[in-house]
Amino acid sequence: MSFPFSALQGQQQLQTALLLVAVDPLLGGVLVEGPRGTAKSTSARALAELLPAGRFVNLPLGATEEQLVGSLDLEAALQSSAVQFRPGLLAQAHQGILYVDEVNLLADGLVDLLLDVSASGINRIERDGVSHQHPARIALIGTMNPEEGQLRPQLLDRFGLFVQLANVPDVATRKAIVKARMAFDADPEGFAAQHAGAQQALARRVATAREIVASLDWSDAVHEHVAQLCQQAGVEGVRADLVMLRAARAHAALAGRDEVLVSDVDAVAELALAHRRSQEAGAGSPPSGAPEQTPPPAQRLDDTPAPGVGESQQQNWGAMPPPQATALRAVKP
Repeated sequence: MSFPFSALQGQQQLQTALLLVAVDPLLGGVLVEGPRGTAKSTSARALAELLPAGRFVNLPLGATEEQLVGSLDLEAALQSSAVQFRPGLLAQAHQGILYVDEVNLLADGLVDLLLDVSASGINRIERDGVSHQHPARIALIGTMNPEEGQLRPQLLDRFGLFVQLANVPDVATRKAIVKARMAFDADPEGFAAQHAGAQQALARRVATAREIVASLDWSDAVHEHVAQLCQQAGVEGVRADLVMLRAARAHAALAGRDEVLVSDVDAVAELALAHRRSQEAGAGSPPSGAPEQTPPPAQRLDDTPAPGVGESQQQNWGAMPPPQATALRAVKP
């Protein structure tokens, strides 16, 4: 029995991201980065119960491409000389969760393939004499611990949403998390029954949102707001715009609205931009059109001017302001 999603404590941003990908799996998956013991896998397993099929499929790090996408059914080929398709993990995860723990340690080729399928919802196989395709509408969830290595930037950008978890922020939240977990471990059935009402209500919200999400529209003002946020973040290409609009639409569907509002965009913006924001934008570069600051001439430790400094400049050394401390610039991992 899985921990109820409605009983999760202290990870609001993670819960929001998971619900969004449950409503619209074509968002391209959720990448969750954080230290050990921050409920990454517990949250992913809990989400499966809110999806139509309720499936939770785990992709092991040692999986091969054949195991993932499917392959030729050798038994059928040997017994009846028939070319038949044997479904892989992607077929098993259709309408459910495909979970990859430590996705940063998975072979890049498999990660690339996973992201292709999660964004298209279709698994296409052309190998070993098999030409086949089948729907694979999966909610892809990858987790990673940054201490064990990073994903290549090309793969990081292709994850739709990104959540960076921190350690438990305060004592009260820590107590609430531990109390809920201890109660579940002591009596899983009783704990599930206690949260059954909230769980059923949340499942109905997700089911309704999945039905209406494709019909929701946004105004030009909402689209303008998305474009402004992406431009300010200095993202490459328009993938961030597409993801943000889809995520805002899913957020509005979860709220039961029939149109996307600017507030929906603001609620999901950081999830779409956190792993795509450029270094310059993250460091707070000066606005376009601002005058460039010319650095002062170099000065030696013995207060003598650097070579090449003219007589008129030497006379102004005493009028220079003292050195100012400069903050370190934020950089992407």
